[in-house]
Amino acid sequence: MRKFYFLVPGTGGKFACGGLWAELKALALVQQIYPAELVTYRQREQGLFLDDLLQKPGLQDAIFVVSWGFDVPKLMAKLRSHHVVYHAHSAGYGFGVPAQIPIITVSRNTLGYWGQKAPHSLIYYLPNQISDEFRNLGVDRDIDVLVQARKSSEYLLQELVPALQARCRVEVVRSYVEDLPGLFNRARVYLYDSAEYWAQQGVSEGFGLQPMEAIACGCQVFSSVNGGLSDYVDPGFNMQKIACYSKEYDVQRILEALKKPPLVLPDSFFSEYRGEAIADRLRLILDEINGFFDHKQAHPSDIQPLSSVRLLQLNTQRLWGKLRKKLGK
Repeated sequence: MRKFYFLVPGTGGKFACGGLWAELKALALVQQIYPAELVTYRQREQGLFLDDLLQKPGLQDAIFVVSWGFDVPKLMAKLRSHHVVYHAHSAGYGFGVPAQIPIITVSRNTLGYWGQKAPHSLIYYLPNQISDEFRNLGVDRDIDVLVQARKSSEYLLQELVPALQARCRVEVVRSYVEDLPGLFNRARVYLYDSAEYWAQQGVSEGFGLQPMEAIACGCQVFSSVNGGLSDYVDPGFNMQKIACYSKEYDVQRILEALKKPPLVLPDSFFSEYRGEAIADRLRLILDEINGFFDHKQAHPSDIQPLSSVRLLQLNTQRLWGKLRKKLGK
């Protein structure tokens, strides 16, 4: 039974974000099945630190899970003599992943990206977990419109929010929230617009957990549909698309939503993302990855990679085939 080491740059300060919380939840699920520990590699903390760990013997069967997009190429190089798994959140970083590194994706959007970019890798889909505390508590809602400033577009914060503040009770959260389920249960409408933020970063929204958490708590959600959000948001049915055509059109639709009762979706909508279902998928994935690493130790990869050189060769063959066909007529 191999041991898993989940690598994160740190667990506090500038590293505290949704991606970190999702990775910690994934670690907790793995720990129910296999031995697993958290390892930091930028910020030295009380637990394991990567440089120290790599000095220890007995790591030939360990599996290192990397996930922090911009750090992945350096980590893959540093761990090239070890078993590595890439836990892919966002897509579009521009690096490639060799066939000997399995990829676990958190959204079908990212699954499709890596299915095209790494066609010879072992690839799996394991959605991020929505915790059970995100549910509709049936309490009175004293916030009409809730916005979290982080990742929000300039349009949302500087144009739409001021327009709404003149018409209803709007709360903009600019710091970490300890009780997010409680906050979502206080709100009638939740606004989320991350397309501009991720366009500036040059990568995709990995999963976009907050709109789903808000929906689970009964909020009427207005959201962008970029990246991983497209896995589950369904404009007109379980949410509304934000930033549509004009500010006044957005204001009109949001004010109309405030007149409606809290959104109630069946439990089946969330079941794929709850801990029990994810744990079942994870067990199969980890077992297959273990079997793959057994195979890798005894067999080299023999499928030609889809590199830029290979693509040039294939395109040349295709064009030459067309030319021969034309000349043969």
